[in-house]
Amino acid sequence: MLIWWCRSTVVLAAARPCWAATPGDTALSPGGKGANTAVAAGKLGADVALLGAVGDDPYGRLLRDSLSNAGVDTQFVRTVDRPTGIAYITVTPDGENSILVSPGANSALEPGDITDEALDGVRVLVASLEVPLPTVERAVVRARENGVRVLLNLSPAAEVSPETLAALDVLLVNEHEAAYLLGSEDADPRKLLELGPRAAVVTLGAKGAAVLEGDKSTTVESPKVEAVDTTGAGDAFAGALAAALADGADLVESAGRAVKVAAVTVTRRGAQPSYPTAAELE
Repeated sequence: MLIWWCRSTVVLAAARPCWAATPGDTALSPGGKGANTAVAAGKLGADVALLGAVGDDPYGRLLRDSLSNAGVDTQFVRTVDRPTGIAYITVTPDGENSILVSPGANSALEPGDITDEALDGVRVLVASLEVPLPTVERAVVRARENGVRVLLNLSPAAEVSPETLAALDVLLVNEHEAAYLLGSEDADPRKLLELGPRAAVVTLGAKGAAVLEGDKSTTVESPKVEAVDTTGAGDAFAGALAAALADGADLVESAGRAVKVAAVTVTRRGAQPSYPTAAELE
């Protein structure tokens, strides 16, 4: 499995910060969408490689260590002459978060980095949008050409070409991203399939996820938990979903595994440190 890429600085806040607000304590944690997804899959036992870029700085080394500790292959993670990306995150007492990203080295990932060597033997490619869009679109095309199953986590939301959407095996979005793509919060999520992907999964927070395939719509319920921090839960879902697909599970079964992983994640603080191992799910 091949997954993309920033570090996370998490600030605890009594409420969503406004102008001149003074939040609470700060915690430093390895993060970033691609890295989070890779770590989540790796901790579940998947054979994972990450393609990305970090800076030659302490944060880049922190990320590499976290990836390696989760069993993620980092041979395709380049060190570039830019600072490692950073995400500034505030978390309120009910676990909700607000995120501001400074991409840094993430912006150095280029279409030319998508090589045959990187895709050799890959069964599932997972891409998200914290790296330049042309690089993502190139990866999707090259993966399809190589017979690789493609999952795009359309986060943060952005416009992608119709050709890219049509090349997807699975489009993964949350409710806000689905509304962005469809132009309305009231639109039928099944219309996502009219955009071209073979299937779509819409995460529904505490309610679980909806799996859309052909004319079928299946709701997968999430276990009931008390959330303390939702940071990285969507990435954990993506990693678990991809790991299950690579393991041969169908999409509904894969989503069932993913909601369980995400449910555990939100009961713990941070992103990567909160992700469960396969043994913890037994």
